[in-house]
Amino acid sequence: MKIARELLEILACPRCKGAVQADTEHDCLVCENCKLAYPVRDNIPVMLIDEAQPLSDSSEHPSA
Repeated sequence: MKIARELLEILACPRCKGAVQADTEHDCLVCENCKLAYPVRDNIPVMLIDEAQPLSDSSEHPSA
């Protein structure tokens, strides 16, 4: 997953408008405030609430 730092700095969670962090291991962007992971497909962030996956409580990674 490659996302330019400049893009990552301006992206925001569509639910809370907070910052998102890249999770390269799981190919997603994570909002810690909402505990949601937004998928990245073909290096394009899918910033839609309906596409987000909740983070699992134990590992802080998207639930399967």
